[in-house]
Amino acid sequence: MTAPALPTVAEARWLRPVRDVGHLLRFRSASVRRRSAFWWTASVMVGLTLAAATVPALVPATDDERLNVGVLLPTAMAGLLLIAVVSAVASGGGRELISREQGVAYPVSPATDHLGALVLAPLNIAWLIQAWLLLGAAAYTVGWQWSLVTLQVVLLLWLALATAIGQLVAWSVEMVRRRPRGVVAVRIVLCALAASALIVQLSGRTLDLLDRVPTLWIVAGGLGGVRWQWVLTLGAELGLLVVVVVAGVVPVTLASKLMPHDELRMESDTHTPRRMPWTDLSALLRLDRASVWRSVPMRRGLAVLAIGPGLVALLGNLPWEQATVLPGLVASGGALLFGVNAWCLDARGALWRENLPALPGTVFWARVIVLAEFLALASLATIAIAALRAGVPSVSEGTALVCTVLVVTLQVVGASMRWSEQRPYPVDLRSARATPAPPIMMVAYSSRLAVCTTLTGLFFSFLGRVPNPAPSLFFAILFLTWSGARLARTAHRWNDPVTRARVVVTVAA
Repeated sequence: MTAPALPTVAEARWLRPVRDVGHLLRFRSASVRRRSAFWWTASVMVGLTLAAATVPALVPATDDERLNVGVLLPTAMAGLLLIAVVSAVASGGGRELISREQGVAYPVSPATDHLGALVLAPLNIAWLIQAWLLLGAAAYTVGWQWSLVTLQVVLLLWLALATAIGQLVAWSVEMVRRRPRGVVAVRIVLCALAASALIVQLSGRTLDLLDRVPTLWIVAGGLGGVRWQWVLTLGAELGLLVVVVVAGVVPVTLASKLMPHDELRMESDTHTPRRMPWTDLSALLRLDRASVWRSVPMRRGLAVLAIGPGLVALLGNLPWEQATVLPGLVASGGALLFGVNAWCLDARGALWRENLPALPGTVFWARVIVLAEFLALASLATIAIAALRAGVPSVSEGTALVCTVLVVTLQVVGASMRWSEQRPYPVDLRSARATPAPPIMMVAYSSRLAVCTTLTGLFFSFLGRVPNPAPSLFFAILFLTWSGARLARTAHRWNDPVTRARVVVTVAA
């Protein structure tokens, strides 16, 4: 029996990152606390994807109704690409497969980091919802026939291609951001792009621009079953996917040789001492606010959350009835920055904080106030941007909007503090690419928050159409009472020294 041929140097160079990603995935999966919950969640996600790609095809509809949805497919594909780019740029190049501290002891190459970020990119609720909507719209457009399979294959490849393009753009932006005066250059380019989009919208040329979206020929190639146009489209997507994935190694390698200016400036900056606070609560508030506002991912994430939905409302000229949904989406997104694991902000400092002469309840409510401030500020910034075109709301609309902000903020804060006490994780949030919880848990958290806050926003949007603002106030008091009671129960559990010790030991690990 002949021995298997050893791979050449070039083959080993290209295959090693793929093998290393497999090793890191097994390493991460071995640290999962509840394997059954992990596989159950993964099965649900796969099942929802299959359902989104097939069930809408069984819905009875006329040809005109299917055509109206099919016309929007190219625009939806372009929207998913935009979301992939924005999420990757905001996270500094994509999510980390292994944290920076854990990766010190392992030879994780830039190519491995790049491929790992690509694997984790779909574990994002915004990405998943857009993907499900895209596959569902395609199934509804085609119906139950053989063209459904060919079109969905093309769209699945587009999902992978859009994710890879977003990753390539994000690493390129991160490479520029880490160069001298790169932060200023990136901000200028982003402001120019936002201004250009606003000009296009105000000039009324949005539809003309959407008609020229290059994703139209991809949809056309996926229709009609197996034919030479479908094979050509499939080959073009596969070839472009390989080129984009390989090209992404270049900017990530160059970026890895440069130090991140934002993170270094935050860690090495000096601050003038202020007057001593008068109470324990004010001292803890000052400490927690500094932990949040001096963190790069928090500031960058807040900017994306506040400006992104606001620009969508501004460009889409959303009325106040529809803009009422935005505060809930912004609040749920803000909680995913650190709120779902709020005590990880302290990291090893949690041991020092527990030695402070402050009551546990004071520590708890200080963290609650800071998280509520963070979420409310993001929601109010979004509303301020949306108000530039929405005009002055009526009394009922304004009341419903204020009630929505208050209710969803307390809902998200209550859920975040409850999850932070029940399932803490040790996370280093100094990196712009860090997440406060494992990827699969982030999907679960974001799904629950998005569903809850969206339903609440829709409910108050309906109440905003009622001429009398009394119903909004009545239901707001009910929601606030319920969420406040649940938050008070969480505060009571935090006073238990055993519960508090478990959280502190976990986040300080």
